[in-house]
Amino acid sequence: MNSEFVQAIKLLGKEKGINPEILFQAVEEAVVSAYKKNYDSSQTVRVVLNKESGEFHVYEQRKVVDEVVRPHDEIALAQAQAINPDYVVGDIVEQEVFPKDFSRVAVMNAKQIITQRIREAERNIVYDKYVGREDDIVTGIVQRVERGTVFVELGSTIGILTANEQIPGERYVSHERMKFYIVEVKKTGKGPQIMLSRTHPGLLKRLFELQVPEIHDGVVEIKSVAREAGMRSKIAVASNDPKVDPVGACVGHKGLRVQAVVDELRGEKIDIVKYNDDPATYVSNALSPAQVVHADADEAGKICRIVVPDFQLSLAIGKEGQNARLAAKLTGWKIDIKSQSQAEAAAASAKEDGEEQ
Repeated sequence: MNSEFVQAIKLLGKEKGINPEILFQAVEEAVVSAYKKNYDSSQTVRVVLNKESGEFHVYEQRKVVDEVVRPHDEIALAQAQAINPDYVVGDIVEQEVFPKDFSRVAVMNAKQIITQRIREAERNIVYDKYVGREDDIVTGIVQRVERGTVFVELGSTIGILTANEQIPGERYVSHERMKFYIVEVKKTGKGPQIMLSRTHPGLLKRLFELQVPEIHDGVVEIKSVAREAGMRSKIAVASNDPKVDPVGACVGHKGLRVQAVVDELRGEKIDIVKYNDDPATYVSNALSPAQVVHADADEAGKICRIVVPDFQLSLAIGKEGQNARLAAKLTGWKIDIKSQSQAEAAAASAKEDGEEQ
């Protein structure tokens, strides 16, 4: 090896963003491996590489013992003291060896191991970069779709969007730029595996954080998210500043902020509701766009009984119960919805039963 080889290693480490020490260590290991392989040696060997000149020295190591059993690994005390009288039993004796034509063999072996180490180091860099971004949002470019799985280019690596994490009916076109939610980062033998989602409620939350500065700054807080991906979502927000309307901040001027989120989610409908510590008020808000006439929260059963105008009963329940279902997910309360006429009839019936008794 020569100084050019050493400089090449340093430059390679810089280009790849890898600590050159890792590569130099790989070279030393490669030299050890090459020595043992090419000289059929099972002996313990230590290599010292000069990181400026490229010169390396190979030392065979043997343990000082009273009686030699394994000649490759041990040396008799008398023989060791002939080299240096200070040696005692248990010490390690190192002797430099000069194998013929070894430099060429070592360099070839080193190149192979360095290539392997670079690949491993690059994988570790990617893993370290993304493992800290779990539950975060990332922009990627759709690369290809294979058997229902979408492969997404994330700069230096590929993310995976499985079928169950895809929005129903959403098409993924090659070279299309989209935002994804990082669900999990796995370490595998083939490198890091970055699992993505387009359906996770966290994606909706992160999109609002991007669009609404008040959320990013902590003035407005997202309390809860309920989502049926591709169809409809509800998000509950609160303000830590009485002068700031949390719903208005999320909607934005002329609805531009919420529209940007809707566009990213390909038209998914989003209801933004105001959070309230009072369960009855909170559930009433969660049933938006329906107007609530009366709400009664049963803390023991964690159920909220809601009364709405007759003409808004279907709106409150929603198509196939979607509005009520999302409101229940958002608030964590069971919701019993009745129209005014139904509530009045029930009250009248209860009154008659009481009078009869």
